[in-house]
Amino acid sequence: MIAETLPRVLIVDDDAAIREGLAEVFERSGFAAVCAPNAAAMDKILADQGADLVILDLMMPGEDGLSAARRLAGRGWPPVIMLSALGDDADRIVGLEVGADDYMAKPCNPRELVARARAVLRRARDGDAAATRAEAVRFAGFRLDVARRELTDPDGVLVALSTGEFRLLRAFVERPQRVLTREHLLDLAFANDGEVFDRAVDVQVSRLRKKLERSDQGELIRTVRGEGYLFTAKPTPG
Repeated sequence: MIAETLPRVLIVDDDAAIREGLAEVFERSGFAAVCAPNAAAMDKILADQGADLVILDLMMPGEDGLSAARRLAGRGWPPVIMLSALGDDADRIVGLEVGADDYMAKPCNPRELVARARAVLRRARDGDAAATRAEAVRFAGFRLDVARRELTDPDGVLVALSTGEFRLLRAFVERPQRVLTREHLLDLAFANDGEVFDRAVDVQVSRLRKKLERSDQGELIRTVRGEGYLFTAKPTPG
């Protein structure tokens, strides 16, 4: 079983041979690798398991890599390396402009791809470390360290959050005391992929609400009938 401390890379490519080959290379290089054949499967893996880095093919059936990279960049996580058989400068610039952190032409040298993956992850970690103090917030006695993805309750006990719950809570604390529709929460915290993910928002809100319940606090996540959800606390830097 792969240790959870290994960096997790998600390889998204409609070519099974490429997916499996890259997964093998990354696993030999000290990564945990998971694979998806398209953007929809990528969304589900990210919502359920998360990933530290996405290796994303540009040309896929259904939603293409450019659109998927733009969505991931809009959510602010995780970093993306784009792969494409289109390797000229114009294509590379477009890929980087939509939010990809790096771009490589296919076929690529697997060892170079691994080296670039490590560099992208290092930059992401350095950026998180610089933002740690600014991104730690307090609300209703809780403390959320966004960079470390840690929630501490008023008694100082660490509250376990799934990837989806963390993303949802981050969306709430960054936009407190305003109604967020399900569609907005899908864009901010999940993958906007129809009714399945609409229901997933409700499930994740219910789970998160239970983890924030305390007898001495009012309701922190309020349901606004017909509109969405409202985070009632007022976070402060902390």
